[in-house]
Amino acid sequence: MKVVFGVDFGTTNSALSIYRDGKVEVVDIDESSASASLMRSVLYFNEDNEIFTGQEAISQYVNEGAAGRFMQSIKNFLPNRSFEGTEVFGKKYGIDDLVAIILRRIKAKGEAYVGSPVDSVVLGRPVVFSEDAEKDALAQNRLEKAARKAGFRNIHFQFEPVAAALSFEESLPAGAEKLVFIGDFGGGTSDFTVIRVKGGAFARTDRRADVLSIGGVYTAGDKFDSQIMWEKIAKYFGRGVQYKGMGKDELFDIPHSIIYTLCQWHRIPLLRARKTREQIRLIKNAATDREPLENLEHLISDNYGFFLFQCIEKAKCELSQQNAAQVSFKERGLAISEGITREEFELINRENLSRISGCIDEVISRSGVRSDQIDTVFLTGGTSRIPMIRRLFEERFGHGKLENRNAFTSVVHGLGASVPLF
Repeated sequence: MKVVFGVDFGTTNSALSIYRDGKVEVVDIDESSASASLMRSVLYFNEDNEIFTGQEAISQYVNEGAAGRFMQSIKNFLPNRSFEGTEVFGKKYGIDDLVAIILRRIKAKGEAYVGSPVDSVVLGRPVVFSEDAEKDALAQNRLEKAARKAGFRNIHFQFEPVAAALSFEESLPAGAEKLVFIGDFGGGTSDFTVIRVKGGAFARTDRRADVLSIGGVYTAGDKFDSQIMWEKIAKYFGRGVQYKGMGKDELFDIPHSIIYTLCQWHRIPLLRARKTREQIRLIKNAATDREPLENLEHLISDNYGFFLFQCIEKAKCELSQQNAAQVSFKERGLAISEGITREEFELINRENLSRISGCIDEVISRSGVRSDQIDTVFLTGGTSRIPMIRRLFEERFGHGKLENRNAFTSVVHGLGASVPLF
């Protein structure tokens, strides 16, 4: 009996599907999570050399806080040449080692479920890890290396939007054919494809001819969160504060690199570098307003950036259902209660939206078909629920063509459905 895993290693969440006996099944991999089929792609290392993943990692982090080392959005570092790895409590971990820990845990869950070892996997990958071809290749090589370290021997890759299309295809009645535009919105990338799909059992061997065009952009859910942080919250941590240069009366702005790093939740741990912390301390002592810099020092030392960004993400999600939301956060004497309206959110993200919009138009143009020839628009991923994102598709295709279901498991299901193609 052929058993193959489909693994969607995501920026925010990871998931597992199992292909066996010609059928695909999405299985639970984190029982302690609110949605057991999803595991947060996070790691927590404690001082006793124990490593935790998923919800357990978050729980340990809550209990122990800055005593350990918490990591998130590891996928975003895959195309980063300058980030080869990190040292945790005296032990060195390459980027592939960190990813392998998560893949190994997922593999173990799947093997326990099927009751036997499995060494074959179809891994999802975005259309673009990076718009730089060399960095893109580096990211896939690192992911493949991580999969081998996790114990997989037969490794295949499938583009995530194509996987989402194959998942959609399985919902079609036998004989039904459709021309579909797929929009897959993750935490790090937004990926698109125009593809022909067909319902029922037929030879799914080589589907390359069915993919009319494919494309992606390195702008997605995390960028929207970062924009809220930059525009609404960073002022509590030093953005806009000035300081006096050493021995001078001239005022300087806090280095852009510090605030830019602060506004990307997966990069905040980089602020823990000794040189950077010393720089922040010197700036604080010469600042016109010390309190925001003290808040920044506490955020770094107490390692609470993850929880701050959870509050930002919560407000973002609420704006999909209502016209206003609050970013509410309390920590170490700092109390943030910052309102944001849907109109503000759309205004501050107009450049991010423009990049996504341009990519959609490019994918349609390269497909050789007109938007009115598209039968269905299938959207997946949490960001696909944001009203301004949905409007992009309604304007091009009409409201009636949009479908949005299984937002978080369509890709992983499609990775399992990809098995007969390899």
